[in-house]
Amino acid sequence: MDKLIENVDWNQMLEATGETLYMTAIAALATFVLGLILGLLLFMTAKDNLWENKAINTVIGAFVNIFRSIPFIILIILLIPFTKILLGTILGASAALPALIIGAAPFYARMVEIALREIDKGVIEASKAMGAKTSTIILKVLIPEALPALVSGITVTTIALVGYTAMAGVVGAGGLGTLAYLEGFQRGNNDVTIVATICVLLVVFLIQFIGDSVTTRIDKR
Repeated sequence: MDKLIENVDWNQMLEATGETLYMTAIAALATFVLGLILGLLLFMTAKDNLWENKAINTVIGAFVNIFRSIPFIILIILLIPFTKILLGTILGASAALPALIIGAAPFYARMVEIALREIDKGVIEASKAMGAKTSTIILKVLIPEALPALVSGITVTTIALVGYTAMAGVVGAGGLGTLAYLEGFQRGNNDVTIVATICVLLVVFLIQFIGDSVTTRIDKR
């Protein structure tokens, strides 16, 4: 058994897994906040909604569509100058965060918008008729009603982020992607590549399990 994985440095593998978890967790948190704000704005500024504003809706929609459509590996390259200005380096786990967040937030924003559109408009109208403020409607009606879909959406997005971190690893971001590419692929150590892949799969399964458990618990339908 040891001969099958003789090239695997377990301390290195553990460190790479930690870097992947770090990138995924920070990016997922920022994506949730930014994506939620963008999704709310897309919904609220749409026609016949509380903050109807075609100009703002068009601008935000264009931003979301553009960055959602750019392949992630190209987005990383495009953001290299911005990342270097912001962080002073383009290497390491932290340097991957701007691209991870900008790549994932528009994707999640659309999920938020779709989740909000599925809310019965009668519930919103009833809240308005009772004199509820816009902030109250958002916090007490829209988000609670859409919460199961929002959690399901961030679960899917977080899993996508794990894949993004692997791609970012190829260009020096660290994590399991870098380990699989540099120590596995480039040096012909297939065992390192396989073990790194298994670690990525375990992270994905864990995220999916947690997401499904939370969604089931809060979904009262």
